[in-house]
Amino acid sequence: MNNGSPQLFLLSGGAAYGLVCGLEARFAQESGYRIAGTFSAVGAMREQLLAGAACDVLILTAALVAGLQDSGHVVAGSARALGAVKTGIAVKAGDPLPAVGTPGELRQALLAARGIYFPDPLKATAGIHFMGLIRELGIEAQLSDRLRPFPNGASAMSAMAQAGEAGLLGCTQCTEILYTPGISLVAALPREFELATVYTAGVSASAASAQAATALVALLAGPQAAALRRAGGFED
Repeated sequence: MNNGSPQLFLLSGGAAYGLVCGLEARFAQESGYRIAGTFSAVGAMREQLLAGAACDVLILTAALVAGLQDSGHVVAGSARALGAVKTGIAVKAGDPLPAVGTPGELRQALLAARGIYFPDPLKATAGIHFMGLIRELGIEAQLSDRLRPFPNGASAMSAMAQAGEAGLLGCTQCTEILYTPGISLVAALPREFELATVYTAGVSASAASAQAATALVALLAGPQAAALRRAGGFED
Protein backbone atom coordinates (compact mmCIF):
# COMPACT_ATOMS: atom_id res chain seq x y z
CA MET A 1 0.00 0.00 0.00
CA ASN A 2 1.37 3.41 -1.02
CA ASN A 3 2.08 5.54 2.02
CA GLY A 4 1.34 8.57 -0.12
CA SER A 5 -2.30 7.54 -0.40
CA PRO A 6 -4.85 9.87 1.19
CA GLN A 7 -5.97 8.90 4.68
CA LEU A 8 -9.45 8.25 5.97
CA PHE A 9 -9.59 8.98 9.69
CA LEU A 10 -11.49 6.53 11.87
CA LEU A 11 -12.42 6.82 15.55
CA SER A 12 -13.61 3.47 16.85
CA GLY A 13 -14.38 1.42 19.89
CA GLY A 14 -11.81 -1.33 20.34
CA ALA A 15 -14.39 -4.00 19.55
CA ALA A 16 -14.09 -3.25 15.82
CA TYR A 17 -10.29 -3.38 15.59
CA GLY A 18 -10.12 -6.88 14.13
CA LEU A 19 -12.89 -6.17 11.62
CA VAL A 20 -11.24 -2.99 10.38
CA CYS A 21 -7.82 -4.64 10.11
CA GLY A 22 -9.35 -7.47 8.12
CA LEU A 23 -10.80 -5.07 5.56
CA GLU A 24 -8.22 -2.30 5.31
CA ALA A 25 -6.23 -3.82 2.42
CA ARG A 26 -9.37 -4.38 0.37
CA PHE A 27 -10.62 -0.88 1.11
CA ALA A 28 -7.29 0.65 0.10
CA GLN A 29 -7.33 -1.26 -3.17
CA GLU A 30 -10.93 -0.31 -3.97
CA SER A 31 -10.88 3.31 -2.82
CA GLY A 32 -7.28 4.47 -2.91
CA TYR A 33 -7.55 5.54 0.74
CA ARG A 34 -5.67 4.07 3.67
CA ILE A 35 -7.39 3.88 7.03
CA ALA A 36 -5.85 5.86 9.88
CA GLY A 37 -7.64 4.29 12.81
CA THR A 38 -7.70 5.17 16.49
CA PHE A 39 -9.23 2.49 18.72
CA SER A 40 -10.10 2.89 22.38
CA ALA A 41 -12.99 3.07 24.84
CA VAL A 42 -16.10 4.41 23.12
CA GLY A 43 -16.46 7.25 25.62
CA ALA A 44 -12.91 8.38 24.91
CA MET A 45 -13.53 8.25 21.15
CA ARG A 46 -16.64 10.38 21.51
CA GLU A 47 -14.65 12.90 23.55
CA GLN A 48 -11.96 13.05 20.85
CA LEU A 49 -14.57 13.76 18.18
CA LEU A 50 -16.18 16.52 20.24
CA ALA A 51 -12.75 18.00 20.92
CA GLY A 52 -12.18 18.42 17.19
CA ALA A 53 -10.10 15.36 16.25
CA ALA A 54 -9.93 14.61 12.54
CA CYS A 55 -12.63 12.06 11.81
CA ASP A 56 -14.29 10.69 8.69
CA VAL A 57 -15.92 7.55 10.11
CA LEU A 58 -17.04 6.63 13.62
CA ILE A 59 -17.67 3.16 15.05
CA LEU A 60 -19.30 3.43 18.47
CA THR A 61 -22.24 1.96 20.31
CA ALA A 62 -25.59 2.44 18.63
CA ALA A 63 -26.73 4.75 21.43
CA LEU A 64 -23.69 7.02 21.13
CA VAL A 65 -23.95 7.23 17.35
CA ALA A 66 -27.65 8.07 17.61
CA GLY A 67 -26.87 10.86 20.04
CA LEU A 68 -24.13 12.23 17.78
CA GLN A 69 -26.50 12.10 14.84
CA ASP A 70 -29.07 14.09 16.81
CA SER A 71 -26.42 16.69 17.68
CA GLY A 72 -25.29 16.99 14.06
CA HIS A 73 -21.89 15.32 14.47
CA VAL A 74 -22.86 12.27 12.40
CA VAL A 75 -24.46 12.59 8.97
CA ALA A 76 -28.18 11.84 9.19
CA GLY A 77 -29.05 8.50 7.59
CA SER A 78 -25.42 7.35 7.32
CA ALA A 79 -25.40 4.96 10.29
CA ARG A 80 -25.22 1.21 9.66
CA ALA A 81 -25.31 -1.49 12.34
CA LEU A 82 -22.38 -3.91 12.44
CA GLY A 83 -23.90 -6.31 14.94
CA ALA A 84 -24.01 -7.10 18.63
CA VAL A 85 -20.91 -7.95 20.63
CA LYS A 86 -21.13 -9.89 23.87
CA THR A 87 -18.85 -9.39 26.85
CA GLY A 88 -16.89 -12.43 27.96
CA ILE A 89 -14.26 -13.93 30.24
CA ALA A 90 -10.72 -14.66 29.06
CA VAL A 91 -7.67 -16.54 30.28
CA LYS A 92 -4.12 -16.76 29.00
CA ALA A 93 -3.77 -19.31 26.22
CA GLY A 94 -2.95 -22.70 27.70
CA ASP A 95 -4.41 -21.96 31.14
CA PRO A 96 -7.32 -24.12 32.33
CA LEU A 97 -10.75 -22.79 31.44
CA PRO A 98 -12.70 -22.09 34.64
CA ALA A 99 -16.43 -22.67 34.96
CA VAL A 100 -18.20 -19.31 34.56
CA GLY A 101 -21.64 -20.38 33.36
CA THR A 102 -23.56 -19.26 36.46
CA PRO A 103 -23.20 -16.25 38.76
CA GLY A 104 -21.89 -18.54 41.50
CA GLU A 105 -19.27 -20.11 39.24
CA LEU A 106 -18.20 -16.70 37.95
CA ARG A 107 -17.89 -15.41 41.50
CA GLN A 108 -15.63 -18.32 42.46
CA ALA A 109 -13.51 -17.91 39.33
CA LEU A 110 -12.99 -14.21 40.04
CA LEU A 111 -12.11 -14.86 43.67
CA ALA A 112 -9.57 -17.49 42.60
CA ALA A 113 -7.86 -15.23 40.04
CA ARG A 114 -4.46 -13.76 40.86
CA GLY A 115 -5.12 -10.73 38.68
CA ILE A 116 -8.12 -9.45 36.73
CA TYR A 117 -7.63 -7.41 33.54
CA PHE A 118 -10.43 -5.24 32.16
CA PRO A 119 -11.02 -1.92 30.36
CA ASP A 120 -11.63 1.56 31.76
CA PRO A 121 -14.44 1.36 34.36
CA LEU A 122 -15.55 4.91 33.59
CA LYS A 123 -15.42 5.20 29.77
CA ALA A 124 -15.44 1.66 28.34
CA THR A 125 -18.74 -0.17 27.91
CA ALA A 126 -17.38 -3.51 29.15
CA GLY A 127 -15.41 -1.91 31.99
CA ILE A 128 -18.44 -0.06 33.33
CA HIS A 129 -20.47 -3.26 33.16
CA PHE A 130 -17.77 -5.35 34.81
CA MET A 131 -17.50 -3.04 37.81
CA GLY A 132 -21.26 -3.20 38.25
CA LEU A 133 -21.09 -6.99 38.05
CA ILE A 134 -18.49 -7.42 40.80
CA ARG A 135 -20.41 -4.99 43.01
CA GLU A 136 -23.57 -7.02 42.46
CA LEU A 137 -21.65 -10.18 43.36
CA GLY A 138 -20.48 -8.46 46.56
CA ILE A 139 -16.76 -9.00 45.94
CA GLU A 140 -15.38 -5.58 44.99
CA ALA A 141 -13.50 -5.16 48.27
CA GLN A 142 -12.07 -8.67 48.11
CA LEU A 143 -10.78 -8.11 44.58
CA SER A 144 -9.54 -4.54 44.99
CA ASP A 145 -5.83 -5.42 45.06
CA ARG A 146 -6.17 -7.68 42.01
CA LEU A 147 -8.11 -5.36 39.70
CA ARG A 148 -6.00 -4.18 36.78
CA PRO A 149 -7.87 -1.64 34.62
CA PHE A 150 -6.51 -0.40 31.28
CA PRO A 151 -7.63 2.37 28.93
CA ASN A 152 -9.44 -0.13 26.69
CA GLY A 153 -10.07 -3.84 26.26
CA ALA A 154 -7.35 -4.33 23.64
CA SER A 155 -4.61 -2.97 25.91
CA ALA A 156 -5.98 -4.99 28.83
CA MET A 157 -5.88 -8.25 26.87
CA SER A 158 -2.45 -7.50 25.41
CA ALA A 159 -1.06 -6.83 28.88
CA MET A 160 -2.60 -10.03 30.22
CA ALA A 161 -1.11 -12.05 27.36
CA GLN A 162 2.35 -10.66 28.15
CA ALA A 163 2.08 -11.04 31.93
CA GLY A 164 4.50 -13.55 33.36
CA GLU A 165 2.11 -15.23 35.77
CA ALA A 166 -0.62 -17.83 35.52
CA GLY A 167 -4.08 -17.79 37.07
CA LEU A 168 -5.17 -14.53 35.48
CA LEU A 169 -8.66 -13.64 34.24
CA GLY A 170 -9.82 -10.95 31.86
CA CYS A 171 -13.20 -9.45 31.13
CA THR A 172 -13.94 -7.44 28.01
CA GLN A 173 -15.87 -7.69 24.79
CA CYS A 174 -15.51 -11.01 23.00
CA THR A 175 -14.18 -9.37 19.83
CA GLU A 176 -11.18 -7.98 21.74
CA ILE A 177 -10.51 -11.38 23.30
CA LEU A 178 -10.71 -13.20 19.97
CA TYR A 179 -8.24 -10.97 18.12
CA THR A 180 -5.57 -10.89 20.86
CA PRO A 181 -2.79 -13.50 20.43
CA GLY A 182 -2.01 -15.42 23.60
CA ILE A 183 -5.54 -15.08 24.99
CA SER A 184 -8.39 -17.61 24.98
CA LEU A 185 -12.10 -16.92 25.27
CA VAL A 186 -13.66 -18.94 28.08
CA ALA A 187 -17.29 -17.97 27.47
CA ALA A 188 -19.65 -15.05 27.36
CA LEU A 189 -20.87 -13.79 30.73
CA PRO A 190 -23.69 -15.77 32.35
CA ARG A 191 -27.18 -14.91 31.14
CA GLU A 192 -27.90 -13.02 34.37
CA PHE A 193 -25.01 -10.64 33.60
CA GLU A 194 -25.15 -10.73 29.82
CA LEU A 195 -24.10 -7.58 27.99
CA ALA A 196 -24.59 -7.49 24.24
CA THR A 197 -23.59 -4.13 22.78
CA VAL A 198 -24.71 -3.14 19.28
CA TYR A 199 -22.01 -1.31 17.35
CA THR A 200 -22.80 1.13 14.57
CA ALA A 201 -20.66 2.83 11.94
CA GLY A 202 -21.50 6.29 10.68
CA VAL A 203 -20.06 9.11 8.59
CA SER A 204 -18.73 12.09 10.51
CA ALA A 205 -20.26 15.45 9.62
CA SER A 206 -16.69 16.78 9.43
CA ALA A 207 -15.53 14.11 6.95
CA ALA A 208 -13.05 15.45 4.40
CA SER A 209 -14.26 12.85 1.90
CA ALA A 210 -17.87 11.90 2.53
CA GLN A 211 -17.83 9.61 -0.52
CA ALA A 212 -14.91 7.51 0.73
CA ALA A 213 -16.32 7.51 4.27
CA THR A 214 -19.68 6.26 3.00
CA ALA A 215 -17.91 3.53 1.05
CA LEU A 216 -16.06 2.36 4.16
CA VAL A 217 -19.26 2.23 6.21
CA ALA A 218 -20.94 0.22 3.44
CA LEU A 219 -18.02 -2.23 3.33
CA LEU A 220 -17.90 -2.70 7.11
CA ALA A 221 -21.64 -3.32 7.38
CA GLY A 222 -22.26 -5.02 4.04
CA PRO A 223 -22.60 -8.67 2.99
CA GLN A 224 -18.98 -8.83 1.81
CA ALA A 225 -17.82 -8.58 5.43
CA ALA A 226 -20.48 -10.80 6.99
CA ALA A 227 -18.19 -13.81 7.52
CA LEU A 228 -15.43 -11.60 8.95
CA ARG A 229 -17.87 -9.97 11.36
CA ARG A 230 -19.10 -13.35 12.60
CA ALA A 231 -15.58 -14.74 12.97
CA GLY A 232 -14.60 -11.66 14.96
CA GLY A 233 -17.45 -11.95 17.46
CA PHE A 234 -20.18 -9.78 15.95
CA GLU A 235 -23.64 -11.37 16.05
CA ASP A 236 -26.65 -10.47 13.93
